[in-house]
Amino acid sequence: MPAKLSTVPSVTSHELTAIGQQIRAHRKALRVSATTVAQAAGMSRVTLHRIESGSSAVTMGAYLNAMTALGLKFGLFKPAETSAKPADVDREGWIPVRIELANYPQLKQLAWQVQGTGELTPVEAQDIYERNWRHVDEQALEPRERQLINALRLGFGERATRV
Repeated sequence: MPAKLSTVPSVTSHELTAIGQQIRAHRKALRVSATTVAQAAGMSRVTLHRIESGSSAVTMGAYLNAMTALGLKFGLFKPAETSAKPADVDREGWIPVRIELANYPQLKQLAWQVQGTGELTPVEAQDIYERNWRHVDEQALEPRERQLINALRLGFGERATRV
């Protein structure tokens, strides 16, 4: 018996939204139009827009086709491995699906108003960095946080966060 849409956990919708945001950010970083990616992935521009919005109505195959068209790979990790700190993994230009505030001291200080969660989406992190860049102590930035900022800048475009 197939699962009803109402029984899909909200965590899944957050993950799909984060994946969609990363796909969009990567497409924009490559400076490729949505129409071009959609054609390369064998789908309509509307379907690509739904993927970039994190729609659960789009098949996993469509998500994978969009990722393949952009040169991205999808992988599965054991739950224990997903909590690896970004410093343990050297991935230049890599943007995590969820950004743990505990791993990024400057971001944690800037996100003092965030209550009830220790994680942000890449878009939320970029918005906080951009809005509060004047409060960042650039000398105190750790290498992994500097790498995150550069990846966000590449993914979401040049903004106030120049490291």
